[in-house]
Amino acid sequence: MKHRYLGNSGLKISEITYGNWLTHGSQVENKVADACVREALELGITTFDTADVYANTAAEKVLGKALKGQRREGLEILTKVYWPTGPRGHNDCGLSRKHIMESINGSLKRLRTDYVDVYQAHRYDVETPLWETMTALADVVKQGKALYIGVSEWTADQIREGHRLATEMGVQLISSQPQYSMLWRVIEGEVIPTCEQLGVSQIVWSPIAQGVLSGKYAPGAPLPEGSRATDKHGGAGMIARWMNDDILGRVQDLKPIASDLGLTMAQLAVAWVLHHPNVAAAIVGASRPGQMTENVKASGVTLTDDVLARIDEALGDVVVRDPGKTYEGMPKGRPC
Repeated sequence: MKHRYLGNSGLKISEITYGNWLTHGSQVENKVADACVREALELGITTFDTADVYANTAAEKVLGKALKGQRREGLEILTKVYWPTGPRGHNDCGLSRKHIMESINGSLKRLRTDYVDVYQAHRYDVETPLWETMTALADVVKQGKALYIGVSEWTADQIREGHRLATEMGVQLISSQPQYSMLWRVIEGEVIPTCEQLGVSQIVWSPIAQGVLSGKYAPGAPLPEGSRATDKHGGAGMIARWMNDDILGRVQDLKPIASDLGLTMAQLAVAWVLHHPNVAAAIVGASRPGQMTENVKASGVTLTDDVLARIDEALGDVVVRDPGKTYEGMPKGRPC
């Protein structure tokens, strides 16, 4: 397992990061989740990403239990704040000082740790002054409850202003966590160039496009039993945008490219996002330990310019590149 520096900091994280978004506390049993975490640790993964909203705080609890007994100094634990938790009361979401301060305390308790390595604003809160948000996040760092701060799905302008305020307050904003894959490249036009200027790295989610880039969904074929596309608890909704025959057919055209490299299609997808120098890590989840074993093989893979060109040719115009999609996908008001 290779490790990369996160932003303009001295912190290194594993380039394959374990994420428990749609699995822990919801899709898989706790025993299976524990087994997946143990496998990740055996494979050299040291970085674990979660959020308070995942399974309405249950995912943090499962991860905290699974990591119990591990040497804390050898791990990098990341969590997030913004989306509604608990009973969804009028202050149970957003990036107000109240919600941030209450949420970090809850996350630390559930994760069974005194601090997180990176505390991330899970979305931009249009109803809270950015100065208030950044002041609260800076205080979390100064209280020793987080070492660094990051953001998720912020626009380039929001990242720039957040970074400016963080710097003024003496704390480091070092990471951005956007969706990024062969099919979804909206950060390439504005977010990545801005982050490169500021010394901010990407920790990308959904590098396999919710499993579509694994090639297991074929045009016109029945959905595989137990796959994310059949999950009525959230997985099917997230994957729906990719489930049309044009996209699925193009994805099948990636098979010979992966085969020539001795990779699975999922490994090719993860290696593709890791090829970008501004990407520090790819977040990969698992519903069974074997998935981690396979996906970790993408670590250290080098893709040539010829391979990258073949991938672009195969996918053609189904790739989404519009940088405006980041703003378009933002909540336009608090979701509680």
